Amino acid sequence: MLTSTLLITGGALAGGLVSGLTGFGTGLTALPIWLLALPPALASPLVILCSVTSQLQTLPSIWHAIDLRRSAPFIVGGLLGVPVGVAALPYVSPRLFEGGLGVILVTLCALLLLNGQARLPRTHPRITLLADGLVGLGGGLLGGIAGLSGPLPTLWAGLQGWTKDERRAVFQSFNLSILTVALVSQAVSGIVTAEVVSLAWQALPGTIVGSWLGRRLYHRINVVVFNRIVLLTLLAAGANMMLRVL
Repeated sequence: MLTSTLLITGGALAGGLVSGLTGFGTGLTALPIWLLALPPALASPLVILCSVTSQLQTLPSIWHAIDLRRSAPFIVGGLLGVPVGVAALPYVSPRLFEGGLGVILVTLCALLLLNGQARLPRTHPRITLLADGLVGLGGGLLGGIAGLSGPLPTLWAGLQGWTKDERRAVFQSFNLSILTVALVSQAVSGIVTAEVVSLAWQALPGTIVGSWLGRRLYHRINVVVFNRIVLLTLLAAGANMMLRVL
C-alpha cells in the first residue's frame, strides 16, 4: 500500500512538473509510473483528471498569449476526435497503441533535435487551417484513448516558428479543451469511478506542487532551451513506450 501511494504521488509530482514547464506532458510522464501500481482502466482517467488540474493551474500565466483564432482549428478538430477515441478505448490493443506511438515520437523528435531549424513551408491559409484541424483531430483521438492529446499538436507547433509563449498558448489551450471534454466523456461512460476519484485525492497534491515548480522554471528559460526540453520530453516518452512493448 505504501509503495503504491508513493508511486501515485511521485508520478503526479513528475507529471505536474513537466506540465507546468512545457504546457503538456502529465500523461507522458506520470502514466509509465502509475502503470507500475495501477491497471490501465484506472490510470487513464487519473491522467486526465490530473492533466486538467495542472492546465487550469498554469493557464493564467499564459492567458495573455492565447489567440483563439489560431487555436480554434486545433480545438475543433480535437473535439471531433475525442468521442471517437473514448469509444475506441475498449477495443484498442495497449501494446500496439504504445508501440506505434512510441516509434512515431522517437523518430520525429530525433529528426527535429538533429535539425533544430526545421520549419514548415508557408502554404495557402485554407490549407494551413485544414492541416491544423487534422493535427487537432489526431490529438483528440489520442486524448480520448489515453489522455495523450499533447504530442501531435506540440510537435506541429514546434515547426511553425512561433515564439515560446505563442507555442505554449496553442497547445495549452488545445490540451485543456480536449482533456476537459475527454474527462466529461469518460465520466458519462462510467470510466471515472469512485475508485478513480479516491486515487485522485492521492495524486492531486503532487500535481499541484509539481505544476507550481514547473511554471516557475518556464519563466527562467529561453525559446531554444524550451524547444529542446519539449523534444527531449517527447523523445523520452516515446522511448519508454517502445521499451514497455518489448
